[in-house]
Amino acid sequence: MKELNWSVRTANSIMERLPRLYEDRGYNGKWSYDYGVILKGFEKVWRQTGDQNYFQYIKDNMDYFIQEDGSILGYHLEEFNIDHINNGKLLFVLYRETGEEKYKKACDLLRKQLEKHPRTSEGVFWHKQIYPYQIWLDGLYMGSPFYAEYQTTFVNGEGLEDIILQFKLSYQHLLDQETGLLFHAWDEKRVQPWADKVTGLSQNFWGRSIGWYLLAVVDTLEILPESTLGRDFLIQILEKTLQALSKYQDEMSGVWFQVTDKGQKKGNYLEASCSSMYVCAMAKGIRLGVLDRKAWEAQLKKSHQGLLDEFILLTKEDWVNLNKTCQVAGLGGADNRDGSYTYYISEPIICNDQKGLGVFLQALAEFEEVMKEV
Repeated sequence: MKELNWSVRTANSIMERLPRLYEDRGYNGKWSYDYGVILKGFEKVWRQTGDQNYFQYIKDNMDYFIQEDGSILGYHLEEFNIDHINNGKLLFVLYRETGEEKYKKACDLLRKQLEKHPRTSEGVFWHKQIYPYQIWLDGLYMGSPFYAEYQTTFVNGEGLEDIILQFKLSYQHLLDQETGLLFHAWDEKRVQPWADKVTGLSQNFWGRSIGWYLLAVVDTLEILPESTLGRDFLIQILEKTLQALSKYQDEMSGVWFQVTDKGQKKGNYLEASCSSMYVCAMAKGIRLGVLDRKAWEAQLKKSHQGLLDEFILLTKEDWVNLNKTCQVAGLGGADNRDGSYTYYISEPIICNDQKGLGVFLQALAEFEEVMKEV
């Protein structure tokens, strides 16, 4: 009997352990961006295997939220939360495959949020209305690929320059010239307690936030027509950031730390979600032809093996367990999160976190596809 790919084993484990993502403890049926991270992984596995069970899993989980009139259970446009756009990425494939109008209507609803979503003075989306004048790296992943796919699918690619602008300005404001890494967030007004009063920047490099940004880049590159003005800039961001990250990789394990540049500092730890994101970005970059295979393949193989060796344990049911994922990290808000090193290492580290599993599944599927081409 042929041994199953790790992506298939992981997808099957998720389905068996959690038939309904929104019933996972702590979610209580809320419209959470985590589902979109996992379900994009399922979309990839479905395309690679042709197994309709994976598509059905996407549909079943999304249909809980998407109503016949296109409204979305638990979604409120006026919250202006960029995270709430992320699940919309699945609406395109559902609409294409089923032809059901409710998916197109739900797409239109989320696109309407972006029309009205508040922006910095230069035009970058705020992370949330409750986080005014703030750019977070996470937000590029949540909003930009949906925005790009909507414009190319429904309006003939109009307005793609706005998406390029989001990347250019965020990179400009969040880049650290010395390391080549990106800070987690920037406050245009320089008033947040976590923000430097001169630069407006948060004070640390958080692994997953850099990972969100890289995934935003490769996912958007996949969607944008090659003729798009400014597409080359995204390719440069991808390569430069991956090169910067390679200097901070843990040599022994082949993976990366929660706080990227402080590998040996007490309390820091090797973290599953950011490491998976970097593997996914590398593999997808090679597959799309924007990263040179000869230059990146050895690194890709090493870091992929690192994911399996460092973070995976199998249960007695032969289910895949993903360990060492930071549950959540942010800045400010009701908890007054200060962005210090101590803060980032103090958030709970959990097993089988949905977004961690989602990016791990995406990384596995991308790796397996790109290695088939050898």
